[in-house]
Amino acid sequence: MTELLCIGNPVVDVFINIDNSLALKYGIVNFSQHIEHEQMESLLREPSVDFSNALKVSGGGAANVAKISSMLGMNAAFSGCIGQDKIAQLFEKDMINAGVITKLTRSDTQSGLCVVCNINGVTKFAASPGAALELNETHISEELIKSADVVVLDGYILDRRTLVQHILLLASRRGIPVALDVGSIFQIKAKAEEVLTYARSFPLFIFMNADETLAFYNTIRKSRDEYVNLSEKEKEAIIIRDINPMLKIITDGEIYPIVVVKLGGRGAIVFAGGNVYREETFAVIPRDATGAGDAFCAAFISAWIRSKSISECAALGNKVAREILNVPGTHIKSSKLKKFAKALRK
Repeated sequence: MTELLCIGNPVVDVFINIDNSLALKYGIVNFSQHIEHEQMESLLREPSVDFSNALKVSGGGAANVAKISSMLGMNAAFSGCIGQDKIAQLFEKDMINAGVITKLTRSDTQSGLCVVCNINGVTKFAASPGAALELNETHISEELIKSADVVVLDGYILDRRTLVQHILLLASRRGIPVALDVGSIFQIKAKAEEVLTYARSFPLFIFMNADETLAFYNTIRKSRDEYVNLSEKEKEAIIIRDINPMLKIITDGEIYPIVVVKLGGRGAIVFAGGNVYREETFAVIPRDATGAGDAFCAAFISAWIRSKSISECAALGNKVAREILNVPGTHIKSSKLKKFAKALRK
């Protein structure tokens, strides 16, 4: 029996240091963007980029959830599409070493890469998903879905509506909840109405960070308001004051949907059954924030499967995410999560 079946875009995260001129040369100007595979290869061949010695770690939202869940002692599987190249080998080896059961589709397309660029102390992401985008509904069988306690979906597959709806239908027929991390501000702005429809029609967990929650709220109410240059405390205040009523209504009266708002160093707010649960944490100076939100999701869902209370789920999410902030991506030793795995067994 699989406790978590995670489905999404597998990539390998490559951590590099570059300067502003090189970032501009390759169009790496936003916090997150896609670049063509040829551009990616050219960037990694640049003399100032030490690709051979760069840290390379399996990545992608759902893959990170599977990896951290497995390190927490859960029976976790991952399904996605990879190529047949060295990057694919690296991804699969890293996942298997973490204890993840891999259910991978193979393609002749090159495997997905994401460069995590440190540009004078500022982190930006440039992804070339490659083969990851070839996963479709024919690759996800009822046999695969029915073995899971919870299905975890990467928000970056929301663009493949047929695939998403196929997974939601298969899961709902078996009464299996689906956990969806919306992925990014851009995804939720484009897909807010769809996500709301899914939340009303299927047993769903929705994970969003503060910025994504503000974008979701604005899109649903068709507002042109822009929340810019706000502190994390100010974002939290808006969520509690303005967005709280809407999310309470969305979650009122049923077990699902459950909406989880990740507030980083300020903890998390969970909306469930028309109730609001606030779980605070303490902020730390992160070495790298890549994968911390995925780690929160992994811990929260793992605790939920093990019948912990919502407050306990959020508290464990905060603690595990804080550990991931100390390492690049999900490049963490399982021993660092051993105490949390023990807590889940109680």
